Amino acid sequence: MLRIVAGTMHGLRSPVATSCDTMFADAHLKAGTILPLAADHEERAVYVIAGEIEIAGDRHGPERLLVLKPGDRIEVTAASDAHIVVVGGAAMDGPRHIWWNFVSSRKDRIEAAKADWKAGRFALVPGDTSEFIPLPPD
Repeated sequence: MLRIVAGTMHGLRSPVATSCDTMFADAHLKAGTILPLAADHEERAVYVIAGEIEIAGDRHGPERLLVLKPGDRIEVTAASDAHIVVVGGAAMDGPRHIWWNFVSSRKDRIEAAKADWKAGRFALVPGDTSEFIPLPPD
């Protein structure tokens, strides 16, 4: 079973609106099933949630993120009953920086977010009564 969560894949389109060319699909594969992955999206990856898959003769089990080469047509074969997600889309317009829960294309914005978090300037999530989580050490 293949469900397109967002974007497009295999000529199917999700009703979820996206702002760029995206692919996010959830697949439950019976052992022996082959799922072809066209090179329609510049960046693609497969995450194995459960079971075991094979790509080009290599087997991969649960909790594995497999980043695929751009332009390569890939076939995912279910070595056992498997649950995977396939994600992909157009490449971003530049590098992204990640620190804890902050992601930005500019390091100075991450530093500003760290200062805002530490000073309590982030709005609270409505209905969340959890205690404040301090910034982890650098």
